[in-house]
Amino acid sequence: MPAIAFEFHGYGRIGSGASTGSGGAQSCFQLAGAETKYRLGNECELYGELEISHAFFKSEQGSTFTVVGMGSLYNRNDRSPTFQPEDGSARAPQIYAKYSNIPELNGATLWAGRRYYKRHDVHITDFYYWNPSGTGLGIEDYKVGDLKLSYAFSREDNIYQADYANKHDFQLGGIKTNQGGEVALGLSYIQDAGQVSGANSGWSVTAQHEQKGWLGGSNKFAIQYGVGPGTGLGYTGSLLADQSNKRLRLVESFDWQATAEFGGQLTAVYQRDQSDTGRQTWWSAGVRPVYAFSPYFKLVGEAGHDRVEAVDGQTRNLSKLTIAPTFTLEKAFWSRPELRLFYTYARWNEAAQNAASAGSALSKTGTFGADLNGSTYGVQLEYWW
Repeated sequence: MPAIAFEFHGYGRIGSGASTGSGGAQSCFQLAGAETKYRLGNECELYGELEISHAFFKSEQGSTFTVVGMGSLYNRNDRSPTFQPEDGSARAPQIYAKYSNIPELNGATLWAGRRYYKRHDVHITDFYYWNPSGTGLGIEDYKVGDLKLSYAFSREDNIYQADYANKHDFQLGGIKTNQGGEVALGLSYIQDAGQVSGANSGWSVTAQHEQKGWLGGSNKFAIQYGVGPGTGLGYTGSLLADQSNKRLRLVESFDWQATAEFGGQLTAVYQRDQSDTGRQTWWSAGVRPVYAFSPYFKLVGEAGHDRVEAVDGQTRNLSKLTIAPTFTLEKAFWSRPELRLFYTYARWNEAAQNAASAGSALSKTGTFGADLNGSTYGVQLEYWW
């Protein structure tokens, strides 16, 4: 049959800001040892994605062959928009083909290429805690009753992966537990591909419960554990990490839309890393409440705290608070576009300052010098479609 579907999707954020006191460019606050930062009023880059998908044909049985391509652009706010390695990047994060809803495979999908695959994230921190994306191939959502089985093989997660590895990802979804609740299970095995001297194999497991329909939103709670290169927990960790390297992570994420006017998201994370050099623990908790005074104006706030108990015995702390009057076209938490004016205040301790990388916001050589607090202000536009 002839092609029947052409789709165009995208995402973009762009803004401009400054740091108080110094009058310099906006600095963003993130604690050394924390995987993420709370992003409202705390993003120092231009970023965009454009995705095109085209269904070339659809069979009489409903199977569809589709090709998907995506380009992305990234550039630091305080640099000219050249999208070059020194200041940014231009990438193709997705180029793949898929053959969907195959009757002979119980409705499963065959795919091959580079793609975003079964990603789970916390929006307010942009934390993709379970993300087996990569360049490879797989069979997705093979139905066995209400259950769905998936397998993916990949060699490379993303451009930041230093060395190739053979990653086998197995997932079982659709496990009904209660009204509106489901569990998904995942196993990732990372196999040394023989390209790196001293490389190791590793593995990770994930169990996640998702509850829908709670206060107009949904709740996700995930438990993850990894060993060796499996400490990437979805990504491929360092291939030089041996069996003494272990990571345990708990993630809680809840978004709500209690009324048409009041929505938001909250999150909490506990992560413990163990190796032959010692133990490091990261704690994080934060919330972004949103109240819409009209279909065109919201008041958005965000508070977040990160704490890292480091191997050296020092405890690093960072607290961040943002207030953002926001112009929009709809009331809901997830509605976009949003044009935000923001003011952000952050406070940290000496241990956080000493651990910060040179020139970063928390360091003595950064925008705020020897101070243990700082603030920024600016404007940002975020849109997806």
